[in-house]
Amino acid sequence: MTDSLPQSTGLDPSDWHGVRALSHRALDDMFDWLQSADSRPVWEQMPAAKRAELRAALPRQGDPLETLYADFQRLVLPYGAGNEHPRFFGWVNGGGTAAGILAELLVAIFNPNCGGRDHAAIEVERQVIAWAAEAVGFPIDAGGVLLGGSSMANMVALLVARRAAAGAAVRAGGVAGRGLTAYCSAAAHGCIPRAMDMAGLGTDALRLIPADADHRMDILALRQAIAADRAAGLHPFLVVGTAGSVDVGAFDDLTAAGDAARDAGAWFHVDGAFGATAAFSPRFRPLLAGIERADSLAFDFHKWVQVPYDAGCVLVRDRALQLDTFAQSLAYLEGAERGIAGNPPWPRDMGPDLSRAFRALKIWFTLRAYGADGIGRVVENSCDVAQHLAARVRREPTLELLAPVALNIVCFRVAQGAADLNRYNNDLVADVQEAGIAAPSTTTIGGKLAIRAGVFNHRSTRADADALVDGLLEMARRRPGALPLDPAGA
Repeated sequence: MTDSLPQSTGLDPSDWHGVRALSHRALDDMFDWLQSADSRPVWEQMPAAKRAELRAALPRQGDPLETLYADFQRLVLPYGAGNEHPRFFGWVNGGGTAAGILAELLVAIFNPNCGGRDHAAIEVERQVIAWAAEAVGFPIDAGGVLLGGSSMANMVALLVARRAAAGAAVRAGGVAGRGLTAYCSAAAHGCIPRAMDMAGLGTDALRLIPADADHRMDILALRQAIAADRAAGLHPFLVVGTAGSVDVGAFDDLTAAGDAARDAGAWFHVDGAFGATAAFSPRFRPLLAGIERADSLAFDFHKWVQVPYDAGCVLVRDRALQLDTFAQSLAYLEGAERGIAGNPPWPRDMGPDLSRAFRALKIWFTLRAYGADGIGRVVENSCDVAQHLAARVRREPTLELLAPVALNIVCFRVAQGAADLNRYNNDLVADVQEAGIAAPSTTTIGGKLAIRAGVFNHRSTRADADALVDGLLEMARRRPGALPLDPAGA
């Protein structure tokens, strides 16, 4: 298919038949690749020679699509992060679905700009926002917008909270001298201080409240911090509760945190990046008690809901206030009563992006293909696998559980075998990753480096959890210079 691309200024192929054939073959290849995920290593390091090959000069002439596809198969596909694999336990990544693949293919061809205008893609996004609100108990007419991820969703929520606290003048005059202070758990995600930084409020204005033994924000300490700031003449404006901490999956007491925010006259926001989607499971929904009272909520569809990247979401109870925070009046972007410029307000009026991908279709496909109950079963299976892993850790005399397993994240370590257990466990994680056995990550709990296994992939089973433990123990036995493990735990 050497003549599939044109030599003229147009970019459509001269051989549509050839492009169709290659596209069908590529789609078949990729479904085969996904279907066989558990038969290959979880992760493989990219060789230096292939990295160098990717660092080529800007191409001046076009290559045939056959060549490009062959290079993708050779240089890119074998060296992914591995999150499609059932033994990918690192970080918080979804595994993707057939419904999401089809939706992304359709979006790439359809290619609408979802910043605004009157077209069907905007209506799909509005429906997805309404479904999200229904799932977590928000009003059905709540505001909301789809974004790249929870980091930006938390940023949007903070800006709406800033607008609520400082009034309309903040958009022109900024926040200088207002003394705005915010509060979150010391275990909250790093995107919260980053949002304070980017919003011009400064990280010094964010109070990191200690967490208790269960890694939940200490509500008494929260109230004391708010009272101290009020006494100092400052203006507490935002309380952030965490639903599913990134380290251990802990849930703050959202009811108590919401009460503290209400008593302070502050905005109550919940960072539910992955934990909010526990709402799809009747068994785990009680962990989210109080979330329905939040003023705003950030979460991701591309985590536990398995939607392809990227698909973040923010919900805002007061839709009018969200519009007041972001909407602009620009002559070349004005809405109209009729025509393509009709049916405002649009997503561009609800967040920072003007040009936006059609993220909503893959969410719409996913929720319609599997239903809320199907997503709930994914949540419950993940948690069951995590509990199986935790039980296995407790049974192994050489392993130590380092945190309660509230949901689907298990933090543990190999507690014997070296004088420096932190470095030892860090090396073991790299060993199992490089061997392609499994891909956990690490974190630190109470000064101890923990092997962190987050079960998010809908393909993961108890056998995959056992393979992780077996692989770690085998790598521990092989490490040169390591102290012998005592199977009796003596």
